[in-house]
Amino acid sequence: MANKHTFVALLKKHIESERLTLPIFDAVSLKIQLELVKKEPNLSTVAKLIIADQALSSHLIRIANSTQYQGLLPTRTVKGAIIRIGMVEVTRIVSADIHKKKARAHDKQIDAIMKKLWQHSVGCAFAAAFLSRRLDFGVMQDEAFFAALFHDVGKLLILKVIDEVKQKGKTVILTDDLLFNALDKLHAKQGYLLMQQIKMPPLFAAVARDHHLRDYDRNNYILVLVKMANTFCHWLGIGLINDPTIDILKTTEAMQLNLTTADLTALKEFLETTPGLLSTNHDQLSGA
Repeated sequence: MANKHTFVALLKKHIESERLTLPIFDAVSLKIQLELVKKEPNLSTVAKLIIADQALSSHLIRIANSTQYQGLLPTRTVKGAIIRIGMVEVTRIVSADIHKKKARAHDKQIDAIMKKLWQHSVGCAFAAAFLSRRLDFGVMQDEAFFAALFHDVGKLLILKVIDEVKQKGKTVILTDDLLFNALDKLHAKQGYLLMQQIKMPPLFAAVARDHHLRDYDRNNYILVLVKMANTFCHWLGIGLINDPTIDILKTTEAMQLNLTTADLTALKEFLETTPGLLSTNHDQLSGA
Protein backbone atom coordinates (compact mmCIF):
# COMPACT_ATOMS: atom_id res chain seq x y z
CA MET A 1 0.00 0.00 0.00
CA ALA A 2 1.29 3.45 -0.83
CA ASN A 3 2.21 5.63 2.12
CA LYS A 4 0.38 8.89 2.78
CA HIS A 5 2.90 11.13 1.03
CA THR A 6 3.04 8.95 -2.07
CA PHE A 7 -0.75 8.71 -2.27
CA VAL A 8 -1.21 12.48 -1.89
CA ALA A 9 1.37 13.13 -4.63
CA LEU A 10 -0.28 10.65 -7.01
CA LEU A 11 -3.74 12.00 -6.25
CA LYS A 12 -2.63 15.58 -6.83
CA LYS A 13 -1.28 14.54 -10.22
CA HIS A 14 -4.64 12.96 -11.12
CA ILE A 15 -6.54 16.05 -9.96
CA GLU A 16 -4.39 18.37 -12.05
CA SER A 17 -5.05 16.25 -15.13
CA GLU A 18 -8.78 15.76 -14.47
CA ARG A 19 -9.88 19.18 -13.15
CA LEU A 20 -10.34 20.74 -16.59
CA THR A 21 -12.26 17.80 -18.03
CA LEU A 22 -14.22 16.32 -15.11
CA PRO A 23 -17.57 18.14 -14.84
CA ILE A 24 -18.18 18.66 -11.11
CA PHE A 25 -21.36 20.58 -12.00
CA ASP A 26 -23.22 20.07 -15.28
CA ALA A 27 -23.69 23.07 -17.57
CA VAL A 28 -27.26 23.87 -16.45
CA SER A 29 -26.47 23.53 -12.73
CA LEU A 30 -23.41 25.75 -13.08
CA LYS A 31 -25.36 28.46 -14.92
CA ILE A 32 -28.07 28.41 -12.25
CA GLN A 33 -25.53 28.77 -9.45
CA LEU A 34 -23.61 31.54 -11.19
CA GLU A 35 -26.86 33.48 -11.55
CA LEU A 36 -27.96 32.82 -7.98
CA VAL A 37 -24.68 34.05 -6.45
CA LYS A 38 -25.21 37.50 -7.99
CA LYS A 39 -26.27 40.25 -5.61
CA GLU A 40 -29.51 40.66 -7.57
CA PRO A 41 -30.37 37.44 -9.47
CA ASN A 42 -32.71 37.97 -12.42
CA LEU A 43 -36.00 36.17 -11.74
CA SER A 44 -36.72 35.46 -15.41
CA THR A 45 -33.21 34.14 -16.02
CA VAL A 46 -33.35 31.90 -12.94
CA ALA A 47 -36.79 30.58 -13.99
CA LYS A 48 -35.58 29.86 -17.52
CA LEU A 49 -32.51 27.98 -16.26
CA ILE A 50 -34.50 25.94 -13.74
CA ILE A 51 -37.03 25.00 -16.43
CA ALA A 52 -34.12 23.48 -18.39
CA ASP A 53 -33.74 20.95 -15.57
CA GLN A 54 -37.00 18.99 -15.51
CA ALA A 55 -36.36 17.27 -12.19
CA LEU A 56 -35.37 20.52 -10.49
CA SER A 57 -38.34 22.47 -11.85
CA SER A 58 -40.78 19.74 -10.77
CA HIS A 59 -39.20 19.66 -7.34
CA LEU A 60 -39.50 23.44 -6.91
CA ILE A 61 -43.15 23.50 -7.98
CA ARG A 62 -43.90 20.64 -5.60
CA ILE A 63 -42.38 22.60 -2.70
CA ALA A 64 -44.31 25.75 -3.69
CA ASN A 65 -47.54 23.75 -3.46
CA SER A 66 -46.63 22.13 -0.13
CA THR A 67 -48.51 23.05 3.05
CA GLN A 68 -45.68 25.40 4.01
CA TYR A 69 -46.08 27.68 0.99
CA GLN A 70 -49.36 26.85 -0.72
CA GLY A 71 -51.74 29.66 -1.68
CA LEU A 72 -55.42 29.62 -2.59
CA LEU A 73 -54.66 28.03 -5.94
CA PRO A 74 -51.83 25.64 -6.88
CA THR A 75 -48.99 27.14 -8.92
CA ARG A 76 -48.05 25.29 -12.08
CA THR A 77 -45.07 27.33 -13.31
CA VAL A 78 -41.50 27.75 -12.11
CA LYS A 79 -41.82 31.54 -12.17
CA GLY A 80 -44.97 31.30 -10.05
CA ALA A 81 -43.14 28.99 -7.63
CA ILE A 82 -40.25 31.44 -7.31
CA ILE A 83 -42.62 34.36 -6.64
CA ARG A 84 -44.52 32.34 -4.03
CA ILE A 85 -41.48 30.97 -2.21
CA GLY A 86 -39.26 34.03 -2.56
CA MET A 87 -35.82 34.31 -4.16
CA VAL A 88 -33.92 33.82 -0.88
CA GLU A 89 -35.60 30.51 -0.14
CA VAL A 90 -35.43 29.43 -3.80
CA THR A 91 -31.68 30.06 -3.71
CA ARG A 92 -31.28 27.73 -0.74
CA ILE A 93 -33.63 25.04 -1.99
CA VAL A 94 -32.15 24.93 -5.50
CA SER A 95 -28.52 25.09 -4.32
CA ALA A 96 -29.05 22.30 -1.78
CA ASP A 97 -30.76 20.20 -4.46
CA ILE A 98 -27.93 20.73 -6.97
CA HIS A 99 -25.29 19.76 -4.42
CA LYS A 100 -27.31 16.75 -3.34
CA LYS A 101 -27.33 15.43 -6.91
CA LYS A 102 -23.57 15.88 -7.21
CA ALA A 103 -22.85 14.17 -3.89
CA ARG A 104 -23.10 10.71 -5.41
CA ALA A 105 -20.47 8.22 -6.52
CA HIS A 106 -20.32 4.78 -8.10
CA ASP A 107 -17.98 3.46 -5.42
CA LYS A 108 -19.80 2.67 -2.13
CA GLN A 109 -16.98 3.94 0.09
CA ILE A 110 -16.79 7.25 -1.78
CA ASP A 111 -20.58 7.57 -2.01
CA ALA A 112 -21.00 7.25 1.77
CA ILE A 113 -18.40 9.98 2.36
CA MET A 114 -20.01 12.24 -0.26
CA LYS A 115 -23.36 12.05 1.49
CA LYS A 116 -21.74 13.18 4.73
CA LEU A 117 -19.89 15.92 2.85
CA TRP A 118 -23.19 17.17 1.37
CA GLN A 119 -24.72 17.14 4.84
CA HIS A 120 -21.84 19.19 6.25
CA SER A 121 -21.72 21.72 3.41
CA VAL A 122 -25.45 22.44 3.57
CA GLY A 123 -25.38 22.51 7.38
CA CYS A 124 -22.57 25.08 7.28
CA ALA A 125 -24.50 27.12 4.70
CA PHE A 126 -27.61 27.27 6.89
CA ALA A 127 -25.52 27.99 10.00
CA ALA A 128 -23.57 30.83 8.37
CA ALA A 129 -26.78 32.37 6.98
CA PHE A 130 -28.43 32.09 10.40
CA LEU A 131 -25.50 33.81 12.11
CA SER A 132 -25.33 36.56 9.47
CA ARG A 133 -29.02 37.27 10.09
CA ARG A 134 -28.75 37.17 13.88
CA LEU A 135 -25.54 39.20 14.13
CA ASP A 136 -24.88 42.64 12.67
CA PHE A 137 -21.55 42.53 10.84
CA GLY A 138 -22.73 43.78 7.45
CA VAL A 139 -22.73 40.34 5.80
CA MET A 140 -25.65 39.47 3.54
CA GLN A 141 -27.34 36.14 4.26
CA ASP A 142 -26.97 34.91 0.69
CA GLU A 143 -23.24 35.71 0.67
CA ALA A 144 -22.71 33.80 3.91
CA PHE A 145 -24.85 30.92 2.63
CA PHE A 146 -22.94 30.45 -0.64
CA ALA A 147 -19.49 30.99 0.87
CA ALA A 148 -20.22 28.20 3.37
CA LEU A 149 -21.92 25.96 0.82
CA PHE A 150 -18.81 25.98 -1.40
CA HIS A 151 -16.12 26.02 1.31
CA ASP A 152 -15.41 22.27 0.96
CA VAL A 153 -15.92 22.00 -2.81
CA GLY A 154 -12.30 20.84 -3.07
CA LYS A 155 -13.26 17.66 -1.20
CA LEU A 156 -16.05 17.04 -3.71
CA LEU A 157 -13.55 17.40 -6.55
CA ILE A 158 -11.08 15.00 -4.93
CA LEU A 159 -13.75 12.38 -4.27
CA LYS A 160 -15.04 12.70 -7.85
CA VAL A 161 -11.51 12.17 -9.20
CA ILE A 162 -10.96 9.08 -7.04
CA ASP A 163 -14.34 7.68 -8.10
CA GLU A 164 -13.43 8.33 -11.75
CA VAL A 165 -10.09 6.56 -11.34
CA LYS A 166 -11.83 3.53 -9.82
CA GLN A 167 -14.42 3.53 -12.61
CA LYS A 168 -11.62 3.30 -15.17
CA GLY A 169 -10.72 -0.04 -13.64
CA LYS A 170 -7.58 1.07 -11.86
CA THR A 171 -6.93 -0.77 -8.61
CA VAL A 172 -6.96 1.65 -5.70
CA ILE A 173 -6.51 0.23 -2.20
CA LEU A 174 -7.90 3.02 -0.08
CA THR A 175 -8.25 3.09 3.69
CA ASP A 176 -10.28 5.82 5.36
CA ASP A 177 -7.10 7.07 7.03
CA LEU A 178 -5.34 7.44 3.68
CA LEU A 179 -8.35 9.13 2.11
CA PHE A 180 -9.05 11.62 4.90
CA ASN A 181 -5.38 12.58 5.07
CA ALA A 182 -5.44 13.36 1.35
CA LEU A 183 -8.66 15.38 1.72
CA ASP A 184 -7.12 17.41 4.55
CA LYS A 185 -3.91 18.07 2.62
CA LEU A 186 -5.38 18.97 -0.76
CA HIS A 187 -8.93 20.24 -0.54
CA ALA A 188 -8.36 23.92 0.30
CA LYS A 189 -6.03 24.69 -2.60
CA GLN A 190 -7.88 22.43 -5.05
CA GLY A 191 -11.19 23.99 -4.06
CA TYR A 192 -9.76 27.47 -4.64
CA LEU A 193 -8.46 26.51 -8.10
CA LEU A 194 -11.80 24.90 -9.01
CA MET A 195 -13.75 27.97 -7.92
CA GLN A 196 -11.51 30.12 -10.10
CA GLN A 197 -11.97 27.73 -13.01
CA ILE A 198 -15.77 27.84 -12.89
CA LYS A 199 -15.63 31.64 -12.42
CA MET A 200 -17.22 31.87 -9.01
CA PRO A 201 -16.84 35.25 -7.28
CA PRO A 202 -13.31 35.71 -5.81
CA LEU A 203 -14.91 36.19 -2.39
CA PHE A 204 -16.12 32.57 -2.34
CA ALA A 205 -12.91 31.20 -3.83
CA ALA A 206 -10.91 32.87 -1.05
CA VAL A 207 -13.10 31.25 1.61
CA ALA A 208 -12.53 27.82 0.03
CA ARG A 209 -8.78 28.50 0.18
CA ASP A 210 -8.50 30.08 3.63
CA HIS A 211 -11.14 28.45 5.85
CA HIS A 212 -8.57 26.35 7.74
CA LEU A 213 -5.95 29.07 8.22
CA ARG A 214 -5.17 30.25 11.73
CA ASP A 215 -3.56 33.44 10.49
CA TYR A 216 -6.14 35.13 8.28
CA ASP A 217 -7.86 38.47 7.68
CA ARG A 218 -10.02 38.98 10.79
CA ASN A 219 -11.86 41.79 9.00
CA ASN A 220 -13.24 39.33 6.45
CA TYR A 221 -16.44 38.60 8.34
CA ILE A 222 -17.74 36.20 5.70
CA LEU A 223 -14.67 34.03 6.30
CA VAL A 224 -15.11 34.40 10.08
CA LEU A 225 -18.76 33.30 9.81
CA VAL A 226 -17.87 30.29 7.64
CA LYS A 227 -15.10 29.21 10.00
CA MET A 228 -17.53 29.52 12.92
CA ALA A 229 -20.23 27.57 11.06
CA ASN A 230 -17.68 24.89 10.12
CA THR A 231 -16.54 24.46 13.73
CA PHE A 232 -20.10 24.46 15.04
CA CYS A 233 -21.13 21.70 12.61
CA HIS A 234 -18.12 19.65 13.72
CA TRP A 235 -19.23 20.11 17.33
CA LEU A 236 -22.81 19.11 16.51
CA GLY A 237 -21.75 16.15 14.35
CA ILE A 238 -23.12 17.41 11.03
CA GLY A 239 -20.97 15.73 8.41
CA LEU A 240 -17.76 13.75 8.63
CA ILE A 241 -16.56 14.99 12.02
CA ASN A 242 -18.29 14.76 15.40
CA ASP A 243 -16.35 16.44 18.19
CA PRO A 244 -18.58 17.43 21.15
CA THR A 245 -15.47 18.33 23.18
CA ILE A 246 -14.98 21.62 21.29
CA ASP A 247 -15.47 24.63 23.56
CA ILE A 248 -17.29 26.82 21.03
CA LEU A 249 -17.33 30.05 23.04
CA LYS A 250 -13.54 29.92 23.47
CA THR A 251 -12.81 29.71 19.74
CA THR A 252 -11.24 32.74 18.09
CA GLU A 253 -14.22 33.20 15.78
CA ALA A 254 -16.80 33.01 18.58
CA MET A 255 -14.95 35.67 20.54
CA GLN A 256 -14.59 37.91 17.51
CA LEU A 257 -18.31 37.59 16.74
CA ASN A 258 -19.17 38.18 20.40
CA LEU A 259 -21.26 35.02 20.43
CA THR A 260 -23.24 34.27 23.56
CA THR A 261 -24.68 31.08 24.96
CA ALA A 262 -28.09 32.30 23.77
CA ASP A 263 -26.76 32.65 20.20
CA LEU A 264 -25.35 29.13 20.22
CA THR A 265 -28.50 27.66 21.74
CA ALA A 266 -30.62 29.33 19.06
CA LEU A 267 -28.31 28.08 16.29
CA LYS A 268 -28.29 24.55 17.72
CA GLU A 269 -32.10 24.47 17.87
CA PHE A 270 -32.32 25.83 14.32
CA LEU A 271 -29.99 23.19 12.87
CA GLU A 272 -31.53 20.36 14.88
CA THR A 273 -34.98 21.22 13.51
CA THR A 274 -33.77 21.55 9.90
CA PRO A 275 -34.82 18.25 8.25
CA GLY A 276 -31.98 16.04 7.06
CA LEU A 277 -28.99 17.70 8.70
CA LEU A 278 -28.71 15.24 11.58
CA SER A 279 -29.90 12.29 9.51
CA THR A 280 -27.97 10.03 7.17
CA ASN A 281 -30.86 10.35 4.72
CA HIS A 282 -29.59 13.31 2.70
CA ASP A 283 -32.72 13.38 0.53
CA GLN A 284 -34.81 14.95 3.28
CA LEU A 285 -33.41 18.47 3.46
CA SER A 286 -34.66 19.89 0.19
CA GLY A 287 -37.99 18.14 0.41
CA ALA A 288 -37.25 15.26 -1.95
